Amino acid sequence: MSKIILTVATTGAWISKEANPHVPITPEEIAEEVYACWKAGASMAHIHVRDNEGKAAMDFDNFEKTVKMVRERCDIVINLTTSGGLGLKEEDRIKPFFELRPEVASYDAGSMNWGHNDVFLNSPNFLEKLGKTMQECNVKPELEIFDSGMVYNTLYYLEKDILPNPPHYQFVLGVPGGMSATVENLVFLKSLIPSNATWSAFGIGRMHLPIMYAALALGGHIRVGMEDNIYYTKGVLAESNVDFVKRAVRIINEFNSEVASPDEARQILGLSK
Repeated sequence: MSKIILTVATTGAWISKEANPHVPITPEEIAEEVYACWKAGASMAHIHVRDNEGKAAMDFDNFEKTVKMVRERCDIVINLTTSGGLGLKEEDRIKPFFELRPEVASYDAGSMNWGHNDVFLNSPNFLEKLGKTMQECNVKPELEIFDSGMVYNTLYYLEKDILPNPPHYQFVLGVPGGMSATVENLVFLKSLIPSNATWSAFGIGRMHLPIMYAALALGGHIRVGMEDNIYYTKGVLAESNVDFVKRAVRIINEFNSEVASPDEARQILGLSK
């Protein structure tokens, strides 16, 4: 693959300033970080926001502020989360992409035990509603896969036209309660998806580099950022999401590939700007 979609996930739902003082939390910080990552080469931004106390949330006002500021500054592909925490109301999970119409939004393709201490619930009724609403809004689902059973869920919904074809997968490896971040697991997951699918992958924490290299070797796209990993190297905190983007750009180039521009990413994913 000559063009690689490089997604940056700047914030996530859980990382605090106490864990890494450089993680962006406010709409202004997130928008500035996304802009800096775009300048460094990122193709797409996967965006979470927090509430005004910095906690996990699907705060619509903060989504609206963040998306507005990002759109004013650059043309990066915007990918909004639908899972900014646990135990959230379905309507709160849907409202940001329904109202703001990003080009992409996350679609967590099943329920799981989260971190060995809670349940991340995505019921069949919700997944059907989510898929149908995304199609009505012309928002492409990014099918987030935490274990192999979730792939089979997506195959069912693809057959029922609840999800659009061709699909785009994001393999999320290393979350406690999901599949471990191993190259063997990545190869297995890739073997399950339709031949016309596009896909990306990332590993949590210390496995982010092995999964990045494996994804590129297997012809996939990649994701980096503080949502998934706060250390640049062992024991050394990242000072910015830009650190991860710049390293990923170097690695992609060393694979004799190039980072896709936002418009090239749109073409790969079949999006209309």
